Amino acid sequence: MPTIELNRVQNDYGFEAKDENGHLVKMDTSPESGGQNFGVRPMQMLLMGLGGCSAIDVLMILKKQRQTVRDYKMIIKGDRDEGKEPSLWKDITVEFHIYGDVDVEKAEKAVDLSLNKYCSVAATLMGSGTNITTATFVHK
Repeated sequence: MPTIELNRVQNDYGFEAKDENGHLVKMDTSPESGGQNFGVRPMQMLLMGLGGCSAIDVLMILKKQRQTVRDYKMIIKGDRDEGKEPSLWKDITVEFHIYGDVDVEKAEKAVDLSLNKYCSVAATLMGSGTNITTATFVHK
């Protein structure tokens, strides 16, 4: 079972989270909430997790389809239900920028498979009511 150890390493809300392999992530809250901007906000980490999960899926699918990907970038933006507690992600927009000799239809299919079949982070977010929209761009 995956295990995360979280330790406070700065006054108030600065933390380091470490997985069982020793990989570290720094977290904090905003200065407006008493943080010191030491690390990523926990809710932003969900967006990062969505990006990482989907990126791995998309690149694996394109590799199996013998598509030549030279570079890859995602831009992920989210809107939360402000004023509610908890303030969940309401809408997330994901741009997939794929660089290389890649068929556009195969890229779009890979994105669809990732978000609607394989990516556990996307399934978790959508299960809580988050709407995820995408745009796929292939740059030759």
